[in-house]
Amino acid sequence: MGASTHTQCVSSHGVGATAPDRRHCPLALALHYNRAMKITFYGATDTVTGSRFLVETDRTKILVDCGLFQGVRALRDRNWEGLPVRPSELDGIALTHAHIDHSGYIPALTRTGVFTGQVHCTEATKALASVLLPDSGYLQEEQAKFMNRMGLSKHAPALPLYTAANGKDALRYFRAAPINEPVQVGDLELRFNRVGHILGASSIHVTDGDRSASFSGDVGRVVDPLLLPPSPLPHADVAVVESTYGGRRHTKVDPKTALGEVVRRTIERGGVLLIPAFAVGRTQMLLHYLAELTNEAAIPRVPIYLDSPMAISATEILLQHPYDHALSKAQCNAIADIAIATRTTDESKAITHRKGPMIIMSASGMATGGRILHHLKARLGDKRNTVMFAGFQAAGTRGEALVNGAEEIKIHGAYHSVDAEVVRIDALSAHADGAELVDWLRQTPRPERAYVVHGEPAERDAMRRLLRDKLGWEAHVPSMGTTITV
Repeated sequence: MGASTHTQCVSSHGVGATAPDRRHCPLALALHYNRAMKITFYGATDTVTGSRFLVETDRTKILVDCGLFQGVRALRDRNWEGLPVRPSELDGIALTHAHIDHSGYIPALTRTGVFTGQVHCTEATKALASVLLPDSGYLQEEQAKFMNRMGLSKHAPALPLYTAANGKDALRYFRAAPINEPVQVGDLELRFNRVGHILGASSIHVTDGDRSASFSGDVGRVVDPLLLPPSPLPHADVAVVESTYGGRRHTKVDPKTALGEVVRRTIERGGVLLIPAFAVGRTQMLLHYLAELTNEAAIPRVPIYLDSPMAISATEILLQHPYDHALSKAQCNAIADIAIATRTTDESKAITHRKGPMIIMSASGMATGGRILHHLKARLGDKRNTVMFAGFQAAGTRGEALVNGAEEIKIHGAYHSVDAEVVRIDALSAHADGAELVDWLRQTPRPERAYVVHGEPAERDAMRRLLRDKLGWEAHVPSMGTTITV
């Protein structure tokens, strides 16, 4: 039943009267509600993580994104609660991009074997997921082993949410979708369009042939040294919009210049620059800037270590997808040559005993896990060193604590004093800020309603107000479990 279809109903006008507006016709409203496309928000509502949106008609159910909750313990515990919808009921998953807060719950959903659908995403997202998902499982296995070894878990034994093998097995469900071409899942049609942010990231337009919704995913910046600018969000009846930086403006400083200043002063102290880098996207941007700064003699030539197997693989994937980024062949070669890749654990441990000056990039970008924790333990107590964050730090993460001036940080069950310089360069962010999102959305005809997600509470409300005041959109901030009719 279309939104503009006239419906025969019993009303004050008499039996069989034509109701031009279903809002005034109880029968039409009931029939529409039962048959219409609906969206339920099962994540990324009161937080910036755990992106999960159920889209359903009376015949088809899909998830747009299937991410892990990250950050404080109360959020991480949600990963163990499962989804209100059974995996066997889902006809598919549409994935905006490969970051774990958008993709990381897929192995938990597929490991039971009852999910029979497919995971639809761009070719580059599929390639990145082949690295990120097994690594996510591996990190959870290692964390469980550590908790058991140290007796830190109230569960006996502590178990991972899923394993590296589960992450690898989930990849058999992935299917690559071409950009801006229809993909049919039941009675829903999907279209993917580039939005920058990281390689392969896309918005997703969903329609049942009558009504439609557009999901922004995470939106990148118009000016990005690596990626093509975001395509306009397709027009839809409902828009679901991210708000990571909804209430903030990125600083106007040149990120390459700011990075060069941090590198120079750390090297002048004879120190080590530690960069907890997001393995996908931010690491490759930083390698690009470091290569340019070095080749321009703007910074001294010092050893640069890329100490993250996942970041090494993600860099290789970037270079293998020349049509998905804006780099020249010479720039790709410079990225490939600027750093020493340390894949093995022994190679990583060897760096710990080296003296500066040098630069170490390692995951994770919010210092929640991975090899960066060992480097932080070894280097935080030396005032010659610098810890530089290159993007958003979610509430409850070590990164958030460090950039907010924590004097000590707990790592692997013990506290470590923070004497090193800590700095964050917001200009390196891969997310559009509030003003940039508004400018991007100006290209989209006004939807009937917009729903603001993927942000901390203050950021979501700021984005809601921007949409209302700057664009004249009717905008809402949904709660966890809210269901809307498109």
